[in-house]
Amino acid sequence: MSESMERRRFLRRALAGLGFATIASRALAQDKSPRPEDLADPTIVGRGRERVTLADNDEIAMGVEHRLKCTCPCNLDVFTCRTTDFNCTYSPALHREVLELRKAGKNADQIIQAFVGKYGERILMAPKPAGFNLAGYLVPGLGILGVGGVLAVMLLRRGKNPAATVVGAGSLDGPPVPASADELAALAQALSEVDR
Repeated sequence: MSESMERRRFLRRALAGLGFATIASRALAQDKSPRPEDLADPTIVGRGRERVTLADNDEIAMGVEHRLKCTCPCNLDVFTCRTTDFNCTYSPALHREVLELRKAGKNADQIIQAFVGKYGERILMAPKPAGFNLAGYLVPGLGILGVGGVLAVMLLRRGKNPAATVVGAGSLDGPPVPASADELAALAQALSEVDR
């Protein structure tokens, strides 16, 4: 047997062994997961999660959380992140901060100001419409209006002069192009063939 054939056989066996090892390790990892009868045990199901209280459902706190951006890379508001991404460790901490400020008797605007003071304006879902932030509110709208205006002018001009849209030699506004007798005869013959 040639040396290249032996190498191929060795590689096949090594890859097969590696694949078996991967499958076996996954199967062993699945054995460590909780069994269905263990799911009734609250220590397994609720491990690492805090109990929900009435303060968690406070309308003002939830409204504040909708206005604050989570500091994890998800770019969701704190309320959405903490109620949908159960692996996020940032949003529960931010939620606790909101609840502590709420418990201290602060209203929604005071809580927002406290967060802006601690984290900066990047914590807000929508920046304040003042200063340079105002450009973020105005430029997209002005851009859309500008493009719409240019398109409207182009369409109005095109509607007033439809002949100007014809492209090529002998357009309707240009001088007529004379045809020779041979060209006229060829045209007549082509038209008679089409009529058949």
